[in-house]
Amino acid sequence: MPRIVFGLLAAVLLAACSVDQSPDAPDNRVAAAAFRDTGPKTLTIMTMVNNRTGSGGHTSMLIKGSQSVLFDPAGSFRAPSVVERGDVIFGASPGLVRAYKSSHARASHHVVTQEIPVTDAQAEQALQLAVNYGAVPGAFCANATTDILRQVQGFSSVNRTYYPVKFMEQVATFPGVRTSRLYENDAGDVIDAVRAAELATLE
Repeated sequence: MPRIVFGLLAAVLLAACSVDQSPDAPDNRVAAAAFRDTGPKTLTIMTMVNNRTGSGGHTSMLIKGSQSVLFDPAGSFRAPSVVERGDVIFGASPGLVRAYKSSHARASHHVVTQEIPVTDAQAEQALQLAVNYGAVPGAFCANATTDILRQVQGFSSVNRTYYPVKFMEQVATFPGVRTSRLYENDAGDVIDAVRAAELATLE
């Protein structure tokens, strides 16, 4: 069984904001984890939505710039194999992103993905803002993500909010945004962790 499977099985995977007390990854691990997506530059907002109430449990942002990272403010996707500094997860390969989304989709929540096309300059600006943002307190995930996005050229009209669904509704009005939803029916514990571990090994 791959090493990443053991790491992800030990992770706590919840569709909600939480306080991250895990230590930052050292420079060598951050450098080694770097992943560059050769496709178009995009910013992708991910919102975890409660299937029963329709309320949002968490907000995160995938940034495809000079490298691909996942800004997961006050997130709970943690494991020894995940390289994180502040609230930025490095090495955001397609496999890791699939694992991230699968770990949050469960019987109680689904994941809304909103991909926004951006220029190279916009992607790089968002990347630098996220890398320098630092750790985010619990329940501030949407607030931190809107704070970063509104500083990117062309997105100054974004309103800061503490509510993931309100942010999701803002993003839905952006030109060119592509939206998808991921539903899974498992309980969101060991079964989800196993599936996440398997997906994370795929590029």
